[in-house]
Amino acid sequence: MNKHQSGFVNIIGLPNVGKSTLMNALLGEKLAIINKKAQTTRHRIHGILSSENYQIVFSDTPGFIEKPAYKMQEEMNKYVQSTFEDADAFLYITALGTPIEKQKQLFEPLKQAKSPVLLLINKVDTAKNEEEIKTYAERWQKELPQAKILFISAKEHFNLQAVIDNIVEVMPEGPVYYDKNQLSDKNERFFVTEIIREKILDLYQQEIPYACQVEIDAFEEDEQISRIRATIYTERDTQKSILIGKGGAAIKKLGTLARKDIEDFLQKRVYLELFVKVKENWRNDDMMLKYFGYKE
Repeated sequence: MNKHQSGFVNIIGLPNVGKSTLMNALLGEKLAIINKKAQTTRHRIHGILSSENYQIVFSDTPGFIEKPAYKMQEEMNKYVQSTFEDADAFLYITALGTPIEKQKQLFEPLKQAKSPVLLLINKVDTAKNEEEIKTYAERWQKELPQAKILFISAKEHFNLQAVIDNIVEVMPEGPVYYDKNQLSDKNERFFVTEIIREKILDLYQQEIPYACQVEIDAFEEDEQISRIRATIYTERDTQKSILIGKGGAAIKKLGTLARKDIEDFLQKRVYLELFVKVKENWRNDDMMLKYFGYKE
């Protein structure tokens, strides 16, 4: 009988270095928000990659925020800190050229890690020449001598099979933690809120996306259609006005784009209603952070 390997792999890195793009590419499915704006991931998301002989549970965490401006960001940093405690392997991802000094606070705990560390230098497709990649890798090798370095482009799907092969190589023998057909530990409601939030990030500028929280109020399904009612919480009346737009044009566009992606995700027709409510200063409100799932 063939042995079965399984384990938990935590993806760590600064905001906007490609963590979510990497996990989505490894799984072949879009589970996490990808956007050029930084700090798009807010919660810890497990993505599950299974074959007959192994099961890898990836954990995509928010990017570490050096100077949190809100209690919400402090809670997000706690997710990151917890990733150093419970992994069978670590994927530390950095983008080519990102200053190493800026990352010291984040990768320093990995020097004490008992589990294997795979250092992924992402966005190598942007390199001017091979010398640039080589020099950057040498500097990292001095900082994390126990790490194995791989060069990747998550966006271009370059060298991702090598990432999987290296993870499987160090995975312990273990049980099947999740159904082999399951892609995440999160439910459909969570991913619907993420789709809506992604469209907010795409359509609105400046502080608006960061001041928004999406909650599902109703999720009714039958064979032909899903009826979903969701509320977008924001912090000020001015933000609410921008979200809705003149004559409701902005919220209508948001709803149309979100509905299309939700239909692709659920593989059925969707009737989507969106509402906007103001919860002043919710990102600093302990009670609201608990309600929205950022605090226990």
